[in-house]
Amino acid sequence: MRLTRQTNYAMRILMYCAANDGRLSRIPEIASAYSVSELFLFKILQPLVEAKLVETVRGRNGGVRLGRPADQITLFDVVRVTEENFAMAECFENDAAECPLVDSCALNSALREALNAFFEVLMRHSIADLVARKADMRGLLGIPMPLEALPQAG
Repeated sequence: MRLTRQTNYAMRILMYCAANDGRLSRIPEIASAYSVSELFLFKILQPLVEAKLVETVRGRNGGVRLGRPADQITLFDVVRVTEENFAMAECFENDAAECPLVDSCALNSALREALNAFFEVLMRHSIADLVARKADMRGLLGIPMPLEALPQAG
């Protein structure tokens, strides 16, 4: 199974927001960090907002932020929202040609088991896990350090 580019960048949007520690993130900044078009990210944003994984704030100082804590957003949550089709073979599809083996085929059963195992692994990992694995995630993404985190001259 191959995840779409949309799913890949949806996770990246969420990672960026998580690394930004609850502050509003702007799509142009996210697009710049990942060298991708703003229009592409705006298209991805809609299903994330509908699923309440991200919330938007309109206006001059607006932006996006996580809709709930990063440790409560699993990778499965993102995949479920962004992927249209989980059919691993033609026999998984509703409108597929009728196969005479459908009710007794071990292939269908094995593929379904593999897909469920894939989903179970995604459910065990959160956006917070992805961000926590890199000590300098903010620096890698070009997110400025918050003023309160900078050393004070004294």
